[in-house]
Amino acid sequence: MAKPVLEIERLKVEFTKENESLTALSEVSLHIRPGETLCLVGESGSGKTILSKAILRLVEYEGGRITHGTIRLGQEDVTRRPQKGMGAIRGRKAAMVFQEPMAAFDPLFPVGKQIAEAYLRHNRSSYKEALEHAARLLGKVGIPEPGLRMKQYPGELSGGMLQRAMIAMALSCGPDLLIADEPTTALDVTIQSQILNLLKEIQKEYGMSILFVTHDLGVAAEIADRIAVLYAGGIVEVGGADTLFRTPVHPYTKGLIGSVTGLETPRGSRLPSIEGSIPPLAEPPSGCRFHPRCPHAIQRCAQSAPPLEEIAGREAACWLAGELRQEEDAQAAEASPDIVRERAESATAVIRSAAVSAPREENTAGEVSGDGVPLFSVHGLRKTYRLGGGFLRRPKGSIYAVDDVTFTIREGETFGLVGESGSGKSTLGRTLLHLEPPTEGEVLFAGKELSAMSPLELRKARKQMQVIFQDPYGSLNPRWTVGQCIGEPLAVHGTHRGKERSDKVAELLASVGLPPSAGNRYPHEFSGGQRQRIGIARAMALQPRFILADEAVSALDVSVQAQILNLLQELRERENLTYLFIGHGLQAVRHMSDRIGVMYLGKLVETAPSDELFRHPAHPYTAALLASVPRRDRSGSRERIRLAGEIPSPAHPPSGCRFHTRCPAATALCREVQPEWIEVGPGHAAACHYPL
Repeated sequence: MAKPVLEIERLKVEFTKENESLTALSEVSLHIRPGETLCLVGESGSGKTILSKAILRLVEYEGGRITHGTIRLGQEDVTRRPQKGMGAIRGRKAAMVFQEPMAAFDPLFPVGKQIAEAYLRHNRSSYKEALEHAARLLGKVGIPEPGLRMKQYPGELSGGMLQRAMIAMALSCGPDLLIADEPTTALDVTIQSQILNLLKEIQKEYGMSILFVTHDLGVAAEIADRIAVLYAGGIVEVGGADTLFRTPVHPYTKGLIGSVTGLETPRGSRLPSIEGSIPPLAEPPSGCRFHPRCPHAIQRCAQSAPPLEEIAGREAACWLAGELRQEEDAQAAEASPDIVRERAESATAVIRSAAVSAPREENTAGEVSGDGVPLFSVHGLRKTYRLGGGFLRRPKGSIYAVDDVTFTIREGETFGLVGESGSGKSTLGRTLLHLEPPTEGEVLFAGKELSAMSPLELRKARKQMQVIFQDPYGSLNPRWTVGQCIGEPLAVHGTHRGKERSDKVAELLASVGLPPSAGNRYPHEFSGGQRQRIGIARAMALQPRFILADEAVSALDVSVQAQILNLLQELRERENLTYLFIGHGLQAVRHMSDRIGVMYLGKLVETAPSDELFRHPAHPYTAALLASVPRRDRSGSRERIRLAGEIPSPAHPPSGCRFHTRCPAATALCREVQPEWIEVGPGHAAACHYPL
C-alpha cells in the first residue's frame, strides 16, 4: 500500500489569549492516501479551519502553536521544520485554497502577476515563462480569455472566477496535496457545481490528494471518498462517504445528517436538529465534549473522553457506539425486507432538444390563478441604477437590477425567491418594501399603493413590514446590548416605554428561545445562530404582518439552519405571518415555501407551487439550478445540466430571452424575441418559448 500523502498523529494546537491557554485541537489523528479526497465536516467552531492551517503551520501567524503530535507531508515532518523553511513546503508539497479568495489576493496587483510569482518562488524560470504558465493555468481552470484576465485586478473578477483563479494559483507548482477550505460556501449552486466538477477533473489529471473542508454535507457527499467528522477540536468519526451517510455511528454525525433538508423531507415539517451549540474553547466540558448535547449520554460520557476506535467498518469516538449500532441492526432485522422506501422524483430534469411544442395558453402578466387574498400585489416593477454621471455629467449607462416583475404574495403564505447572485433577488425585496424607491411599477400592500403614501404614512406601514438580514452581526449595533437592539423599533415607533419595553424585550427573547438575561449582553458574545435569533426577535418586535427573510439561513451550519427554519415555521403558524423567503440554498427554500419564484438577470422567469417546481421545472434555467444541487444519495447516476459561463452583466443584458447565452436549447427565436408568460399547469407559469 502506498504511503499516505498526509499523516497527522495526536495533534494538539493551543492559542494563548490574555495569558490564558485555549486548546483548539486535541488528539487529532487522520491520514490521506494518494489520489484520495477526504472531507472534513462539522459545525463552525469545531476546528476545521485551524486543522487545515496547522498542516501548513499558518496557525503560528494567528497566535496558535502546535504543542504536541506530528504532521507528515510525504516524508517531511513539518512540525520539526523551522518556520523560515516552510516556504519550500507551501505550494510545492501542499497548497491551500481559501474560503475568501478576495482576502487571499493582493488587490493592488493583477491576478496573473500573483499566480506567476507563486510559480517563480519554487521554479527556476524567466518571468515570461512564469506568465505563460499562469495563463495556461487560468485556461485550465475554465476562465475564458485568460490573456485578458491575467491583466485584471481581483476586484474586477466575479466570485466564481476569483475562486477559479485561487485554484490556479494553488496548482501553480503541482502540489501533492490540495487543501480546500470552504471553497464553495459563498457561491451559488451553479458556480458551486462548476467548482466541484473542476476539482474532480484537476485531481484526475494531476493525481493529487484533496483535503476538502466544508460544513455542507451535500457537498461532502458529492466529492468525498472518505469523511472525517470534527467536533469541538476532536475527531468523532471517520469512514467511507457512502458508509457514513448510510449508517452513521456517532450521535453527532447522525444529528448532522438528520438536520439536512432534502426532497424526501416533508415540506413544512419540523426538522430534526442538534439542540444547543458547540462549547467555548475556554470552558470545554469534561469527558466526551458532545455529551451535553447528546440524547444518549450516560454518566460515563461526562467522566472520561472515549478513544477513536474501529467499529462497523469505520472509526468512532463514542462509549455507546457498539450498543447503538447493535440496536439499529436489530431494528433493521425486524423490518420486513419487502418494505420499499418512497423516494421523491428527481428534480434534475434534462433539457430536451429545442422543438416547437404544442401551443399553450399565454399569460402576458406572468400571474397564475390561486386562492387567497394578496397581501402584496406587484405589477411591472422596475429598479434601475444610473452608472457614472453626477453634477453636470451625463450618466454612462444603467444597471437593470429588476426589470418588469409582476407577482403576488398571498396573506399567510411563504413565497420563495431563488436565483444566482446578480439575479436581482435582494434588490427586489428591498424595492418591495420601498427601502429603495422603484423606478417604475406599482407595489400594493394590503390594497394600498406604497408609492402614493406620504413619508409619515409609509413609516407607519413599515411597522407591518420587517426584515431579517443575512448577516445578523452586521445588522446589530455592536455598541448596544441585545436588549437595546431589540427594543429600538419599540422606541422609534413609541409603542412601549420603560419597564413595559423591558418586559416586551424579555418576551421577544423567550419567543426565539433565548433567556431574558441575554438582553444584557452584547452581539459579539453570541454564536451565529444565536445572533440570527436576535435578528428575528428584533423583526418581530412590532408584531408585523410581513417579513422579508433575505438569505436568513445561508451562512449558518446545517444544524443551526434547521433550528432557525423550525423557529420561522413556528412563528408563521403562531403569528399568521407572511414571508418573502430569499435564498440560494434551494432545499431550504423548498422546505419553507408554498410557492417559489425563479429570477434571472432582473426578470422573474418561472413561478409554481414549491413541490411542483422541484418535480417538474418548466424553464431550462430552473432545471439547471435544481440539477446543480448536491445530493447525499450517490447511488445510481444522474445527468448534469451544466451552465456555461456566468450570469451576464445587468448593465448590458442580452436581447431576446436573457438566458439564451447559457441555454443549451436556445434557438434564433430565443436570441431575438423576449418570451411571454405561458401557463404550463395549475398555478405554474414560465417565461420560455419552449417550456419543458
